[in-house]
Amino acid sequence: MNGLAHIARSATPSTSVHFRKTAYGKSGVRSYLRDVLAMANASVEGARYIITGVEFDSKGRKRMYSVDQDDFSGKPAYQSLASDHIEPPIRIRYQPVTVEGKRVGVFEIGDCQDPPYMMRVDHSETLRRGDAYVRVNDLAVKMGRRQLQSLFEKKFTDSVTAATVEIGFAGEVIHKDMQVVTSDLAKMPSAIASDKLRELLEAKHQVHASTTDTAVARLTHARLFGSDKPYEHQSTATIKSEMLESDMEYLDHDEYFLFEEHATDVQLVVLNQGEEVLRGASLSLIMPNNSAFHVATHLPKILRDDRYINRTPIEQSEYPTVTLRDDSVRVPVKLGDIEPGAPIEVFTVPLKICVGNELKGRRFGIQYSFLAQNLRSAANGKLRLLF
Repeated sequence: MNGLAHIARSATPSTSVHFRKTAYGKSGVRSYLRDVLAMANASVEGARYIITGVEFDSKGRKRMYSVDQDDFSGKPAYQSLASDHIEPPIRIRYQPVTVEGKRVGVFEIGDCQDPPYMMRVDHSETLRRGDAYVRVNDLAVKMGRRQLQSLFEKKFTDSVTAATVEIGFAGEVIHKDMQVVTSDLAKMPSAIASDKLRELLEAKHQVHASTTDTAVARLTHARLFGSDKPYEHQSTATIKSEMLESDMEYLDHDEYFLFEEHATDVQLVVLNQGEEVLRGASLSLIMPNNSAFHVATHLPKILRDDRYINRTPIEQSEYPTVTLRDDSVRVPVKLGDIEPGAPIEVFTVPLKICVGNELKGRRFGIQYSFLAQNLRSAANGKLRLLF
């Protein structure tokens, strides 16, 4: 925040810094989109800034004007406006800073390494799909065909082909297949507890006389749960309710079973076989979703002295982001710049999976898509888990 205040206080109009007296607001959306395009296409390295609530008079003196707090409320949603109208995507952060007792606004536009940035849809008659602007000194200038062509040619010349990227499972050599040992998921704590309750319920159904029912229930309870857990009379409805709740009651136990005791760690590597650095790389994985195929969305708790202890926030933050959908499991990873020559590991903490015996003998494909700012096209492929 102090860095943004310093920029607002001491910077002057330039190719990478634009000042504006008033906030854009709902009535200034066209100007906002034009200025964002111009800054994104500017020929500068690093972040760019638009500062609202500041102007320079005819003598070059800087004047501050407070921006209304409502302009930072998300209405208008400046990031969404850029996402909806401009391609490729641009990262924008807008926040207030205090300079000389005045509240000014600072738009921080991330390092833009994928020009040209253009309008993806029409906004108005004067800002149409395909329009592009570029910042020249301290002015936003509309780009013509020659300028756009030059940017596209430079982008193609500077890019590398997908053939230079090798992706696979970690090991002495990079493998496309990985064998996974399956487990008996019927031994999960919640499954065992549910089976015991189901057997108790069946015992109750086998008899009709209340005295006999109680005797059978006591004997069955003692056999299933032992003497450590005293018998309590439970209705059929109560037992059914406990069966439904067993998954939540044993959640920590199940996660420890799946992703600690019976987990398979999955680590991938990326090898840049070219001669140039792959800039701003990212990888996305898609796997099938199946009731017998479990992928951890977070690290399981630690078992210590018969208690489950939470992991630290730092430990959890190092685990991959996993999204479970009805038909798929998705894992996006940001890798940053990848130097040529040596393989790098994809995950700081390996992905944890557990596979049930029901899938033994089968195989699951992992579809991957690798992107980098200077990669000519995505590197797509498929890896296989062999159960």
